[in-house]
Amino acid sequence: MALRRAGSKLREKTLKKFDPHRPACYRPATILRVPTYVQSSDPKIKLGRLTPLQWLICGVASVGFAFDTYELLILTLIVRPALLELLPVHSSEAVFNRWIGLFFYVPAIAGGVFGLLGGYLIDLLGRRRILLWSIVLFGVCTFASAYVTSPMEFLLLRCGTFVGISVEFVVATAWLAELFPERQQREAVIGYTQGFSSTGGLLVAGAYYLAVTWSQRLPAIHGGHEAWRYAAISGLFPAIPLILVRPFLPESPIWKKKKMEGTLKRPSILELFRPEFRRTALITCLMMACAYAASFGMLQHFARIIPGTPSVRVLAHQVQEQRISVFQALQEWGGLAGRIVMAFLAVRIMSRRKLLRLFQVPGLILTPLVMFLPATRDMDMSPAGIFLLGFLIVAQFTFWGNYLPLVYPTYLRGTGESFAANIGGRMLGTSAALLVTSLVAFMPGGSPTRQLAYAAGIVGTLAFLIGFVASFWLPEPSLDATPD
Repeated sequence: MALRRAGSKLREKTLKKFDPHRPACYRPATILRVPTYVQSSDPKIKLGRLTPLQWLICGVASVGFAFDTYELLILTLIVRPALLELLPVHSSEAVFNRWIGLFFYVPAIAGGVFGLLGGYLIDLLGRRRILLWSIVLFGVCTFASAYVTSPMEFLLLRCGTFVGISVEFVVATAWLAELFPERQQREAVIGYTQGFSSTGGLLVAGAYYLAVTWSQRLPAIHGGHEAWRYAAISGLFPAIPLILVRPFLPESPIWKKKKMEGTLKRPSILELFRPEFRRTALITCLMMACAYAASFGMLQHFARIIPGTPSVRVLAHQVQEQRISVFQALQEWGGLAGRIVMAFLAVRIMSRRKLLRLFQVPGLILTPLVMFLPATRDMDMSPAGIFLLGFLIVAQFTFWGNYLPLVYPTYLRGTGESFAANIGGRMLGTSAALLVTSLVAFMPGGSPTRQLAYAAGIVGTLAFLIGFVASFWLPEPSLDATPD
């Protein structure tokens, strides 16, 4: 009898340690004495069971993510031919590089400042409304940039484009995280919809290739048929279907409920620096800056490096531009593969630090090989290397889209995400593009192309290194449900 009573008490103590509201695959592994939550070996991600409305939501978010990347990368392809047309004929290489740096960095400053304001507004006014108008803003500004007549006009419109992009990413990830609160479904939905960001890169490569090939057959703009202008026009397209479906999109149920009950706290940027949020805010800001620095400081300079490589510089101008679009597509295929792999692993690897390092460590090794070997030996860039760098860098953006909604409560989610993505990523990280153009003059190599490859390689390597070191302080969020 004594043994039976002891056994009964032991079962009662064990059952008390289990939270009946926690999904079974995340209950504490008491019997195995494992101090963390154990994931089932066969997670069931029920994407196929989404309702028609949920599929529509995923579709709208996917279009937004795709054209976020589209509007960013269109500049990579059109800035060189645009400046060749808009700047005086005899402008020096230094003037050209200075304008390149301004186009990559000044819009990022605008995006950082107004993107942070946009994050505050989505916490104050709701997710759905700001999502729509952010996409309309960057679509209209990109379309209008096709008709500019001076570099300054072009720069101002790029600022408007960047503001729209900066707000859209934050709104979409917060919106999805609150519409799909269950962990596995949320991770899968946010991860796979962000995969469409890389289809935006493929679309822009295809659009530029078509513009270069068929520009002479299209109506003249300002008396000419410059391909970059027709490529810019296409930026308006995503706004059209989004305006049509807007009446069918729901507001975030968590945000709406708190707003109606009067329990939604007023957001504040200063709230991020309270002790419970300070470390998260600062580390995510730094690490997103590193991810954007690797992209803007290295990937987005490939379109300027490739025309000077041995097998491309001997080609006719039109063929060179077509070759650039082919390599751009290759890089974007790499980015798409990286996003898909990251989304797949996000529901299977519990530690966010370990997940991110799977992409940081190979990038730290690969970047010097891909960038410095062509610079030292005047070689063509490796197509496989371009693909893999796209894979390793772009995957990190999907990581942050999944991670950031989990570390802030509802009333501060948009503001916190915006601080990391816009101040860290868009403002600080994109300054790497300006840093590269400033370093070029001090690099060895003997030609502008090789000097640019050296500068981009140095910045890319530093971005991976700093991000890897910072990952040791990255907070591990609770993965069970979207924080209330």
